Amino acid sequence: MLTRRFWQISAGLVLASSLCTGLAHAQAASAQQPSLGDAARKAREENKGRQPAKVFTNENIGDVKGTVSVVGTEPAAPSADAAAPAAAAPGAPGAPAAPKADAKGEDYWRGQFAAARKKLADDSKELDVLQREYNLKEQQFYQNPNVALREQYGRADLNKTRDDINTKKADVEKDQQAITTLEDDLRKAGGNPGWARTQ
Repeated sequence: MLTRRFWQISAGLVLASSLCTGLAHAQAASAQQPSLGDAARKAREENKGRQPAKVFTNENIGDVKGTVSVVGTEPAAPSADAAAPAAAAPGAPGAPAAPKADAKGEDYWRGQFAAARKKLADDSKELDVLQREYNLKEQQFYQNPNVALREQYGRADLNKTRDDINTKKADVEKDQQAITTLEDDLRKAGGNPGWARTQ
């Protein structure tokens, strides 16, 4: 009983001394760091000689004078040969029909991406089915010719299924490349990248 009491008192003393030490360290650290008010006064004194930065809002944007500086090359002026077809009447016979600028809008791109993703999904499902069939056939095929005669599948069937799998893998890679090409075409056409996503 006495030893238990002794350990309780000693644990209390150790805890109290660690708390006092922690408080002393905290007070020493706060004495070394300047207060928030002192830091604000110092920042104000440093900024006294400087002019505040100009802030543009909708109200004062009209007061801006000067021109806009554009970095890059200036687009070439259209040549006389290029201007001649544009001057021809659009309904005149022999005049080439001008492509519509918005012919490839959001609906076009979303349709193209939907078709490409559907083809990729279909080919991926077919590849999965072929792979499962191959695994099943491989388990059922034995190297022992006596056992292989009793089985339903032979090595020729396994080889054909493996060739079908390789062909379907190539189709899946082509589908993935087609989607990548569509994304590049969309970027080059200046379309919204969101059109490539599914809705």
